[in-house]
Amino acid sequence: MNLKGDERLDYLLAEDLRIIQSPSVFSFSLDAVLLAKFAYVPIQKGNIIDLCSGNGVIPLFLSTRTKGKIIGVEIQERLYDMAVRSIQYNGLENRIEMIHGDIKEMSKQLGYGKFEVVTCNPPYFKTPPQGEINPNEHLAIARHEILCTLEDVIKVSSDLVKQGGKVALVHRPGRLMDIVTLMRQYRLEPKRIQFIYPKQGKEANTLLIEAIKDGSPDLKILPPLVVYQDNNEYTKEIRAILYGES
Repeated sequence: MNLKGDERLDYLLAEDLRIIQSPSVFSFSLDAVLLAKFAYVPIQKGNIIDLCSGNGVIPLFLSTRTKGKIIGVEIQERLYDMAVRSIQYNGLENRIEMIHGDIKEMSKQLGYGKFEVVTCNPPYFKTPPQGEINPNEHLAIARHEILCTLEDVIKVSSDLVKQGGKVALVHRPGRLMDIVTLMRQYRLEPKRIQFIYPKQGKEANTLLIEAIKDGSPDLKILPPLVVYQDNNEYTKEIRAILYGES
């Protein structure tokens, strides 16, 4: 494995996979893990696409749950390169393909309505004034809507997914109404929502949402998921997700 600069090769938690990480460029968060576990994926076959893939963490996680073909899309060349090398290291080139490109061009490039599932862990925050943006370009693009907005993500997801297919996102609760409004605008009907809480008694700080293209209205709110116990250790539910512990 050819690691570059401050890169390191990490285990992908409960999965028997390795992933290239870099603290100065990108390290995956719990949000990506939760989305990969939350999203519906066909077990045997189907086409799946992950937008804003970063270092490829979600495609790698999804590869343990499906035998379908997975495409990841990442606009930042450094992250794309890290994802490609991780996929090669794990011997998954025949199942995961990375595309270096802009998600806004993917429906033209790949075709409309070609995917059973679309996933995305997008930038969470609207772009602040220039002086407030992280000087690290990689982190700024991952965090703020500099290269794609929430509307871009939802429109492209709707374009790519088949009728009756599913779109799953992880985001912040403060954007829930924006997400639902835009999903319905682009023919995606929200069907499942789960709120993630840092601790019992705290406000939710993450949400998972899944919609169906041209689905009928019928929203289910799943049981809450709490990340930390009072002693700051992971709850048994989170340990099961991260490490496969029962």
